[in-house]
Amino acid sequence: LGDIFAMGAEAQTATAIATLPPGLESKVEETLFQMMSGAVEVLNEAGCALVGGHSGEGSELALGFAINGLIDEAMDTVMCKGGMRPGDRLILSKAIGTGTLFAAHARLRASGRWLDQALASMEQSSRQAAKCLREHGATACTDLTGFGLLGHLVEMTRASGVDAEIDLAALPVLDGAVETSAAGILSSLQPANVRLRRALRNQREGSAHAHYPLLFDPQTAGGLLASVPAGRAGACLEALRSLGYAKAACIGRVLPAGEELAPIVLKL
Repeated sequence: LGDIFAMGAEAQTATAIATLPPGLESKVEETLFQMMSGAVEVLNEAGCALVGGHSGEGSELALGFAINGLIDEAMDTVMCKGGMRPGDRLILSKAIGTGTLFAAHARLRASGRWLDQALASMEQSSRQAAKCLREHGATACTDLTGFGLLGHLVEMTRASGVDAEIDLAALPVLDGAVETSAAGILSSLQPANVRLRRALRNQREGSAHAHYPLLFDPQTAGGLLASVPAGRAGACLEALRSLGYAKAACIGRVLPAGEELAPIVLKL
């Protein structure tokens, strides 16, 4: 759903694929019922119809969806990764840190309060955030998932032909994420994301900041990252927070393309 919303579209239909470990038939059916009940509740809230799917047996429990959405291209409301313009402000609608927090949970190193906040953030739909960003003239948008903040921002700079600055101190972070990342408790996907540190001009200086590891933290149901004209960024942030996106923040700005190969500079 986040992919659909990030483009400014409305979700229409979904098909599911579920994998369940073998077991007693009644237990397997109950597990499938519980998963699909939760999924249908979220899909219905988004105005998206579940139209079919497939289930099968496997060693690990898994659930995924293919979702179609509609948008009126004639209305000029399509938001893509390209389109960022120098001077735009970078706005992030949710806090980051789910990867490290759930890695800590797997090691029994995360507090219940931290996990409750992370789950609440993950459950919050980006539907209204996307509408708000669109209404405030967003020039580009994407949703944060497994590539982490830096990975998705690099995609946007490449597509737009620009550079960008990230203010490390301004990053909105979930409670506990700084503590767990500082302890070296990181997602199994983090090492692949860290390879993108070559995109940072001042990586060595920035690596000392407490928020630095979270640039690479893979997100589950993360927020939207968008570029908004500077003159409208303040009003956009106020509107996002009034809609319940309490951690929404301006995390940097878009720069003209420079001569250096690394497109991202960190503000310390």
